Amino acid sequence: MKISQIIDKIDEKQLFIPAFQREYVWKRKNAKDLVSSLIQDYPTGTMLTWETNYPPELKGEHKYDERQGAVKLILDGQQRITTLYMLMTGNIPPYYKKHEILVDIRNLYVNVQTLVLEYYKITIMQNDPLWVNITDIFQGKIRYRDVIHQLEVNLDGERVEREKSDLIDDNFRAIEKIKDRDFQEQIIPPKASLKEAIDIFYIVNASGVNLTDAELALAQISGYWPEARDLFKTKLVQLEKDGYVFKLDFIVYVLLGILHNMGSKLDKLHSQDNKENIKKAWKRLDEDVLDYVFNVLKSQAYIDHTKEVNSVYAFVPIIVYAYNKGSKKLTQIEIKKVIKWFYYSQIRQRYVSQLQQKLDKDIGIVAKDENPFDKLLSIIAAERPLEISKDEFVGIGISHALWGLMNFYFKSKGAICFTTGINIRKNMGKKYELEWDHIFPYSLLKLEGYNRNNRVKYSLAQEITNRAILTQLGNRKKSNHLAEGYLEDTSIHFPDALEKQCIPQDKELWKMENFELFLEKRRILLAKELNYFLNNITETNYESLDMDIVEMIMSGENSQVEFKTTMRYDMRENKVNKKLEQVILKTLAAFSNGQGGTLIMGVTDEQDIIGLENDYKTLKDANKDEFELHLRNLINQNYGVDFATNNIEITFPEVNETEICVVEIKQGLRPVYTEITDKNGGKSKRFYVRSGNSSQEIDITEVAQYINQRFETVV
Repeated sequence: MKISQIIDKIDEKQLFIPAFQREYVWKRKNAKDLVSSLIQDYPTGTMLTWETNYPPELKGEHKYDERQGAVKLILDGQQRITTLYMLMTGNIPPYYKKHEILVDIRNLYVNVQTLVLEYYKITIMQNDPLWVNITDIFQGKIRYRDVIHQLEVNLDGERVEREKSDLIDDNFRAIEKIKDRDFQEQIIPPKASLKEAIDIFYIVNASGVNLTDAELALAQISGYWPEARDLFKTKLVQLEKDGYVFKLDFIVYVLLGILHNMGSKLDKLHSQDNKENIKKAWKRLDEDVLDYVFNVLKSQAYIDHTKEVNSVYAFVPIIVYAYNKGSKKLTQIEIKKVIKWFYYSQIRQRYVSQLQQKLDKDIGIVAKDENPFDKLLSIIAAERPLEISKDEFVGIGISHALWGLMNFYFKSKGAICFTTGINIRKNMGKKYELEWDHIFPYSLLKLEGYNRNNRVKYSLAQEITNRAILTQLGNRKKSNHLAEGYLEDTSIHFPDALEKQCIPQDKELWKMENFELFLEKRRILLAKELNYFLNNITETNYESLDMDIVEMIMSGENSQVEFKTTMRYDMRENKVNKKLEQVILKTLAAFSNGQGGTLIMGVTDEQDIIGLENDYKTLKDANKDEFELHLRNLINQNYGVDFATNNIEITFPEVNETEICVVEIKQGLRPVYTEITDKNGGKSKRFYVRSGNSSQEIDITEVAQYINQRFETVV
């Protein structure tokens, strides 16, 4: 079907979008890429349609009337079609309202000489006739001759070169021809039932990356319960007004947890057999449970907005727990245990990776265990230390979960804005919205070298220990005043304000020359205060668990876990590669120079367990003893016997009858340098640290500063 015909049929109410389709989610880049592909005559995918006399609920205000007879539905391709409708007509398609289009992709301009696509930029496009709104081309409002005429006016009547004129003409034709491009149509047989049509829709999408498992599950739910999507959206709008912002997939995970006590296998929601149970569960969620849970968290955990939260999926086990209590509400002890676990789930990043598998485990415990949040906290403690170290604050910004915890803690103490004296809870009016201010102004720190040219210094300027929470009005009043004077004024006008946001009281630390000492003292203070805060929420009877190696692998790589396929065998070249040994050493050093960690060899980045046989066959005696001896010799030669003896523990567990190597690296007391050989045989000392789930080299100009921050004593 031609694109122009698709647009016409939508306007003529002959082509519809079913309500179970997800919303319009494309970004401007997606729209640009689509138009670029169409101009260049590249393939742009197919369209899946279904003509039926028994359609499900339709998107938009149109209601199906049996007298219409059969109607045609677009089951796959609506993101592209919606994009083209807006760009070609300049209007929102009739199956959406304006507020439902979160990203308006109109106002796309094309340079008709180069075919570069950009959204309107006044400084570039205002006086350049080569930049034309692509909608005006589609609608015939601007033609090739109009552009040539304006170019010649700008040239004081001089004619445009023939070659340039022809190129612009060709480009106009290429754009205009898009209307006549065919979208290959795949057609579901009219005799198919709604369930069969959705199953086909599922298969088409499952073969690509267009929809998530949760979105596909929601499509199935909407198929057998047409009102579901609108009901869910209405509730999410209500929650958003109270600061709790979620996508529809969040509701799907909640329903899966309630109905099936799991966080994976979302296809369990596909069957129509779920309909009555989902409707019953949703009624309670909508009328009571969701409001109850979020009111508890707002009032007692000080969570005013989901932007303060590292992962909203930590709410899912809590909601399932509250739902399973039936008509009973949580006791105060239960609430405190929930809150304590929630805080740790955030700062220890429980759901950053392997979301579905972890929800599976956690919801299973919630469903069966008498004291589930004690057990859930035990699992986190087995993965990561619960106690917060002062070193964890070094170089981390406001996107880190510790910043969220600082927010919750400050609010629990009744913290106020340093300038206005207003409490830092969610406030009324834009002027009193909360902002995250640099205590030592970044504009002044830049002048002292704390800028992007020095990665370590820049990270210190942005560190959360250089942040305070102010109202917007307070932040504007404070401006870029020196910390010394600003904090002094605060201590006079609001004597308790600094203490409630853990600002060191020693006024010498407020001077610019003592900036880094201020950060260090505040790290110590924050670690102490936050640990006390968490420990005293409630007493938790959690047992000490050793994290199972399988669970560690399933949890994926993170700042404290890294996988390596081999120690020295190159899987691509099928031979020994000494450079891989350097990579192993680099990883060990990075862990030691950071917070410590675990290196697992014999496991791929994709978490496939392949074992050590490839490495074994490169050694004299093809066994784990020879492997360990070789590894320890490498460590001894590069970092010394003391490091190998006191900082490293090597074990060889079996997983699925396959032997792997696990190296536990302690947090080092001294900096460790790694000697790297370049392709010319030259050797140099490098300094590595962990950054996320990888090992990164720190520039030599920044090493001394990192060492001073990281190591209390350098011997």
